[in-house]
Amino acid sequence: MNTFQKFWRMPIGLTVPAFAILLAVFGIPIVGLFLTTLNAPDFSVANYQAFFAQRANVIVLLQTIEISVVATAICLIIGYPMAYLIVAAPKRIRVALIVLVIVPYLTSGLARTYAWILILGGHGLINNLLVYLGLISNPLSLIYNRSAIYIGMVHIMLPMMIIPLISVMQGIDQSLVAAARSMGAGPFAAFWRVFFPLTLPGVRSGSLLVFIVCLGFYITPAALGGLRDAMLSSFIASQVRNSFDLSYIATAAFMLLAIAALVLSMVGLDFSGERGRRSRLAVFGAVTRLLNKLFAPYRAQRWIAQLYRAGGGSPWSKIAGTVFVALVLFYLLFPEFVVIVMSFSGKPYLEFPPSELSLQWYRSFFSAQPWTSAVWTSIQIGLAVTILSTIVGTLAAYGLARTLPRLRGLLTMIVLTPITFPVVVVGVAIYFGLVNFGLVGTRLGVVLAHTVGSLAFVVVIVSATLANFDWRLEQAAKSMRAGPLQTFLRVTLPLVRPGIIAGAVFAFIHSFDEIVITSFVGGFAIETLPMKMWENMNNTIDPTIAAAGSLLTLLPVLWLIVLYVAWWRLRLRGQPERSLPNT
Repeated sequence: MNTFQKFWRMPIGLTVPAFAILLAVFGIPIVGLFLTTLNAPDFSVANYQAFFAQRANVIVLLQTIEISVVATAICLIIGYPMAYLIVAAPKRIRVALIVLVIVPYLTSGLARTYAWILILGGHGLINNLLVYLGLISNPLSLIYNRSAIYIGMVHIMLPMMIIPLISVMQGIDQSLVAAARSMGAGPFAAFWRVFFPLTLPGVRSGSLLVFIVCLGFYITPAALGGLRDAMLSSFIASQVRNSFDLSYIATAAFMLLAIAALVLSMVGLDFSGERGRRSRLAVFGAVTRLLNKLFAPYRAQRWIAQLYRAGGGSPWSKIAGTVFVALVLFYLLFPEFVVIVMSFSGKPYLEFPPSELSLQWYRSFFSAQPWTSAVWTSIQIGLAVTILSTIVGTLAAYGLARTLPRLRGLLTMIVLTPITFPVVVVGVAIYFGLVNFGLVGTRLGVVLAHTVGSLAFVVVIVSATLANFDWRLEQAAKSMRAGPLQTFLRVTLPLVRPGIIAGAVFAFIHSFDEIVITSFVGGFAIETLPMKMWENMNNTIDPTIAAAGSLLTLLPVLWLIVLYVAWWRLRLRGQPERSLPNT
């Protein structure tokens, strides 16, 4: 008994509730699924051989990889210059641009997918505009094809690429680039030889995040793509709903996971070493050396002419950068704007711009029992998930912050597993985990399923807040005879409250917007708002969906206000403390 009490008093003991939920709902089931793919206890690779023996499986698998790679490449091509231009902007403009990028990231992915249906559909915004201008007589096939999938996926994933790049670029010392320019390096040479290598960690992390999430994409390809553009996640979801072939489901899920693990091992490697460069870039290195010799005399003359000039961008480059940023923001924000405007249409069909304004679809939304019931269900589940994940995640983050660095890193990676695996794999594992407890089709099961992912957000955000916490404040409180609980409530909690609030907000957003895992665990028994919207999108485009989508689009603004108020209150409270002299 004394040993048990001592364990709970240790920092690592505070992580037990979080890991208990994680292991019971996700960890143990995914190990069981892996053993199923190997036909345990006989252990064979027959399931994998059967998977590759079917030509359709191989085609869909390669198609999934191709779509994920292309979507990731497009996000990187657009996201890198966008992040660079945001970081180069003045501080106030930079903050505004970052907020404009974050707002779509916090917006429901289902609402954004629905927006592209309204824009690309046969009677959507683009086709109606082209017909009105007389450029076409029949609607173009802009939807239910591969291009529509890329448009929708890149729109959803682009903020996830831009945000890590901005985070890395803001930490780069700009004087390094200025020094290179002052020594005669041209703008491109200074960028390529100095700035770009320092941003590779952001490129790797952003690309890895986007690729892994794209592997498990289900809703967007199903809504915007055709039958020939199906991804493996759609096959898995179909098997779960229909035939329920456990061996196929587990094998297909672990094929996605194996691809994610392979990419992680490749992208996570450090290729910056000299040996890596010689082995992988030998041909490009030889060409570069040849070009350097050819242009050496010209560079010498240019170096003398521009010695010690920091240089500035030409007006045309600034104009081009401004136009590029405006186009990317238009791409990110315009679909949400379309949904909001269309939701005020007074006609029994969707049109942009509306010929007459009305609130009829909002009245229809709030007066229809199925819609209000779905909203209330989402709110109840979201609040339950927020309370559970915030309490358990905050305790886990606090415990991890007090443990040894190596152990902390390992345990943190385990907590982050549910949001780093493809979402379809996580959904399948959680489904089989809750089957063992008889919780499939129940609200408690959905709450536990959402908590697994929400825990990761809470732990990451609260841990980041605790990283800057001065632990001597706790020691001072304990030296004044304050107990551990009193010290935490009176000293630690007030200082880390903004991080806890931010973690709670992200936990609620994750739960409120979740649809893939909910479709596995809740099925048709638990109808949340995203599930109700998805059902209507598959059956008929009811204009009431526009009202629901507009509400989900405006929701991130509320979250940003909550986070800003929390930050502002902490700043006001911290000003008198920072003005006191150090003792």
